[in-house]
Amino acid sequence: MRTNQKPLKQLEKDFDLESYRPLSVVWHLRHAILSKLRAGEDVLPDIDGREETKSDFIRSILSGCHPYLVSEEGTGKTRLARSLARLLPPVPAIKGCPYHDDPKMERFLLCSRCQEPKKPVEKFGIEFIPGEARFSRIQGNEYTNEAKLLGLKDIQAIANGASPSDPEAFIGTGVFRANRGILMIDELPAIRTKVQVLLHPLLEEKKAVLEEYNWERFVDLILVSTGNPGGFSHVNDIPRPLLDRVELIFMELPEAEIEKEIMLKERSPLQPDGYFSDNNGFEPNWDPNIDFDLVERKAMIPWWVVEVLNRTVRFSRECPSLEKASNIRGGTKAFEHTLSSVEMAGRNVAKLEDAYLGLRLALRGRIALRPDFIDFDNPEKTARRVDQVVGDMLRDVLNQISRDIFQGVDLRRDRFVKELTTIYGAEAQSDASTDFSQYPEVGKIIGRMKDAWETKLPQKYCTPYEKDLFTQKNLTTGPIQKEYLESAVDFLAAVAAIRGFFPADTRPSDVFIPEKISL
Repeated sequence: MRTNQKPLKQLEKDFDLESYRPLSVVWHLRHAILSKLRAGEDVLPDIDGREETKSDFIRSILSGCHPYLVSEEGTGKTRLARSLARLLPPVPAIKGCPYHDDPKMERFLLCSRCQEPKKPVEKFGIEFIPGEARFSRIQGNEYTNEAKLLGLKDIQAIANGASPSDPEAFIGTGVFRANRGILMIDELPAIRTKVQVLLHPLLEEKKAVLEEYNWERFVDLILVSTGNPGGFSHVNDIPRPLLDRVELIFMELPEAEIEKEIMLKERSPLQPDGYFSDNNGFEPNWDPNIDFDLVERKAMIPWWVVEVLNRTVRFSRECPSLEKASNIRGGTKAFEHTLSSVEMAGRNVAKLEDAYLGLRLALRGRIALRPDFIDFDNPEKTARRVDQVVGDMLRDVLNQISRDIFQGVDLRRDRFVKELTTIYGAEAQSDASTDFSQYPEVGKIIGRMKDAWETKLPQKYCTPYEKDLFTQKNLTTGPIQKEYLESAVDFLAAVAAIRGFFPADTRPSDVFIPEKISL
């Protein structure tokens, strides 16, 4: 049954109610998953790495069970749940039903709206609901109550004469909107325990029990819940009977290379398409008053600066000065902010200072100092300390990356430093950045950095501008190429300064060097 290959309107046109056989959401997911596995396709391509987590997740769904994903924030739990909904094909439903009632469902199982006519299909018709429209998300917190989980009274219906205890006066919310699809409860432990117990009959019997109305409603769904590890604030106990009805899956942060790929893949193209796209049947929202060539993001980040961003975010998880480290989102935001810094400077290629400014903004609210480093009487001073920690982590990362770049190179250090100083000198500034024939020691390292771009920044993650730049591997002509080489020289000068290559008071004054921490 591969109905998702046809447009919804065509599905509605070709639909034969007589031969139609209703299937549970579990069967639809099993078909989609097993079809992809047999074809050798990635079942969950939206999630990079974490193969063990993905395998357990798929195994759970194939068994018709309900995954409970446990990890720290920002690891992709929500994305994993949404990717499951995208596997679902469109299904027929009674048109206009808020709970996607199946047209062949027993009448007593229908919602009050669909029960009202004797022949609801004849009155309302049939429509096809895509998988993503059958995804319902509930954000767990201390205010998540029965109304958010199941539903609430319809004040308008009561005002029109319906009894408050009549099911017709009930409006279903999170659980009911997920009928025939996926229910995601984000941060399940944040919900009070007495509210969590409402999920018991849902997972055990596929029933939502509404005691106030003396009514049980059949609901067909897969629950994907998430939670943080123990020890976090605002965490309630999950009842043992509920925990026994879900499958516990730990979701770790990805490895370094995978996290870098996520950073590159998820960069925002900021394409000037307005709110509408051709996929939705609309022409792009071109505004004659906007210079779209100006708005479109064309800034680039060389691989050595990408490494700085990636490794600094990951280093926050090892930094002894921090109580809380950055999640994956810290890296993607740092990437975006670095590009914005380049645009603000009127350049095309990122330098080390752009990376620092991007990291500082992205990490400031995503990392937390140890309590003994916090000045509770001076929040501004504490904020500056956070920025200092970012700079200090950046220094350590630069040392790591430089060791990789310099490894195996027979470098004459004194000559190397002298060449860097000359390149930054006023007399050579006009042409030194593009011609390294007279700077052989610097040229050795620059050549290695140029040759590494294909492995450090694979073309599949490059923008069209970056691909055009590197197609001919010609980094000696043109303004963009010149900026790339200037970025490389800037990087090497900062590394030389941090590693103590420059004699006292000889470091070029315009080289950006992140500050050393002094808490």
